[in-house]
Amino acid sequence: MFRNSIQVFAALFFALLVAFAVGCQPSEHAVNGQDPQSEQPRDTTSADGSQLSNPDLESEGLARATFAGGCFWCMEPPFDRLDGVVSTTSGYTDGPEQAPTYREVSSGQTGHTEAIEVLYNPDIVSYEELLDAFWRAHDPTDLGGQFADRGSQYRPGIYTHNELQREQAETSKAELEANGPFEEPIVTPIKPAQPFWIAEEYHQDYYQKNPGPYQRYYEGSGRKGFLERTWADE
Repeated sequence: MFRNSIQVFAALFFALLVAFAVGCQPSEHAVNGQDPQSEQPRDTTSADGSQLSNPDLESEGLARATFAGGCFWCMEPPFDRLDGVVSTTSGYTDGPEQAPTYREVSSGQTGHTEAIEVLYNPDIVSYEELLDAFWRAHDPTDLGGQFADRGSQYRPGIYTHNELQREQAETSKAELEANGPFEEPIVTPIKPAQPFWIAEEYHQDYYQKNPGPYQRYYEGSGRKGFLERTWADE
């Protein structure tokens, strides 16, 4: 009950903060006055559901990881900071719809969740290190959304691309469950990778393109404070 009260308060505070930051746009992710409600349907050829923009990169010794941890704006920075990460791409996954738009996903009209795909060099950064960054970037005890963003479109998840990733993800999750710092059960699911639809361009690298609004969102949603408190002793 206490946790629910905190989430309600955070959501109300967050709504007021975003209204001040972006001019009362109809979505908490409205970007610099651009209303996602006005988006045109995406061309289904603009994103292949099974690959990133350059599928040949994986043949050059690179690998791919897919994670969902709520707002994809907030999930790119933790991975971009790691040596060996070549790129992060925001998008939508784990739903049956083809070429979903931000308007559809964010309003809960699809089965998708916001997610990111990470292209990385496994000779420099391991999948275990990516998993560690992932656990430290979201609340793995909350399956109903993340922080002020509520609903299945913000549910967390690990989407594995091969058996080794699945085994490493299961081991990592078990270690987190056993060693903390969380007292509640770890509920972030581990699933096989699903078709991944690349999000609209203005969502990509949002934290770099719009550092001010991003920081207000990152703090106002409750994510920043939660992560700092949770990992304060690390």
